Amino acid sequence: MDGDRVEIDGGIMEGGGQILRVSTALSCLLGLPVRVRRIRAGRNQPGLRPQHLSGLEIVRDLCDGKLNGGEIGSTEITFTPGKIKGGTHIADTKTAGSVCLLMQVAMPCVLFAASPSELHLKGGTNAEMAPQIDYTVMVFKPIVEKFNFTFNCDIKRRGYYPQGGGEVVVQMSPVKELSPINLTERGTVTKIYGRAFVAGALPIKLAKDMSAAAVRCIRKEIRDLYINIQPVREPDDQAIGTGSGIIIVAETSTGCLLAGSSLGKRGKNSDKVGIEAAEMLLKNLKHGGTVDDSLQDQLIIFMALAKGVSRVKSGPITLHTQTAIHFAEQLTKAKFTVTKSEEEDPSNDTYIIECQGMGMINPNL
Repeated sequence: MDGDRVEIDGGIMEGGGQILRVSTALSCLLGLPVRVRRIRAGRNQPGLRPQHLSGLEIVRDLCDGKLNGGEIGSTEITFTPGKIKGGTHIADTKTAGSVCLLMQVAMPCVLFAASPSELHLKGGTNAEMAPQIDYTVMVFKPIVEKFNFTFNCDIKRRGYYPQGGGEVVVQMSPVKELSPINLTERGTVTKIYGRAFVAGALPIKLAKDMSAAAVRCIRKEIRDLYINIQPVREPDDQAIGTGSGIIIVAETSTGCLLAGSSLGKRGKNSDKVGIEAAEMLLKNLKHGGTVDDSLQDQLIIFMALAKGVSRVKSGPITLHTQTAIHFAEQLTKAKFTVTKSEEEDPSNDTYIIECQGMGMINPNL
């Protein structure tokens, strides 16, 4: 089958785990064997980490595929997909590796399975260098469901760095095809809300401090809106380890959701955590796009699979997004164009990401 195998260079552009996630998910969906070389060559510790390996293993299990080179530290894998089936699947990073990144690789696959799926994803729920589970539930879920599917995400337990131990159960039913999305009207911000959390050994006062600092920071720019950031202490029986963080979401009149988030860590002042999240939110609001920096690249694979033309207005295109587009185009027949948005306000740095999707049809339905 060597002639039919697609060669993927995992070291170009963003050079991280995302290349692996996009290419193995598309390999699984399209029935295309792939070889990924120079895995995570752009990282200071190249090769597969536990989280990437767990992601590969769940996709392999979802479709009875064959995976060669699947061990920690490996810089080359070959993956030969089989037929996608539903049912219950477990992925456990056994570290604080992000459950949200496991979801990113598995979710597109199970949408085109033969029957409903239940994914038990274990690891870190609020981890560095990945979306927090709160972001996935509060922002990613309502927006990605505009492609015309729904899923349920139940946070059983939260887990933090370094030991992880969190668990999220995702349930979804397959679809015949995905509809395109059109997210080009920002509208005006109508509400700002969020949650500041502590867990384990940390006092609720830290959550209150994060929340108050975030509100003060946002107030300097946005004066007339009620801001509701709830301080929460995670119940001890629903959280493993000690952690803290905050997520703040702005909702607009057209249903757009943009967010800023930050995680606490030892020696980091709680005010600083709140201010970081607030500044990230304000930066995402400033560019005038309908999606924030974290959502931008997560929508690319769905745009590529959908039937018809999807359009999303975004701020400056991130390297993650450019990378996702590159590999989506390499593996599917989807065509992307990115153009500078013709804004009334020239100071806005906005772009239109347009995609003529490949119109993937679920062969099992």
